[in-house]
Amino acid sequence: MTKPWEAAPKPEWVLMYRGGLTRGQIAKLVDAATSTVGYHLAAARNEDPELQSAHEAAAALRTTHASTAQGLEHIRELVAFVQDTGRYPSRASTSEAERTLAAWLQRRREEAREGTLAPAYRDGLAALPGWQTPTRVEADEARWRERLTALVEYRAAGSDWPRHKAFVEGLEHELGVWLHSQRSKLHRSELDEAKVRELDRVLPGWQIGRQRGRKPREG
Repeated sequence: MTKPWEAAPKPEWVLMYRGGLTRGQIAKLVDAATSTVGYHLAAARNEDPELQSAHEAAAALRTTHASTAQGLEHIRELVAFVQDTGRYPSRASTSEAERTLAAWLQRRREEAREGTLAPAYRDGLAALPGWQTPTRVEADEARWRERLTALVEYRAAGSDWPRHKAFVEGLEHELGVWLHSQRSKLHRSELDEAKVRELDRVLPGWQIGRQRGRKPREG
């Protein structure tokens, strides 16, 4: 599996993106993490400012995601929710209905960025100025997921638990700081239980980390 810190961007992924494929579609085709593909595409956009417009033009020629009766009902529910509460639904809510609506909105935001949003959804959501901008909670959640994926791949490559000390540099330091933050939040009982379960599931031993006297594996 390609690692996010390998030389970027990968030319074949850029060609797929230029041809209108979304980040998620490319990830499925090449069997890579979505965050890894996103890393390479971000590097490609930095090198070629016109890549995004080329992607959107190609995506527009592809089959646009079709709207559904349920989707149109979600738009009505979303507009009513925003008008009543003055905010967008949260995926961290205790209400299942609100979480469902928030997840639906997140998918529409992704489609809008990728140029595949159904016209009916685009027109309906236009009643909510700024709907494409993720809330701070959603942005934080996305960053958390990206760091988790990167750490899983880092460990899968044979590297020991990353360190956060000042003398450590690069990817190891970035992941080490993030991991140290998760442990600190856990000790203060500030880490969400769902995230604790996810960390336990995909990164067994994350709470303990390196063992004293154990020689670190080469990364």
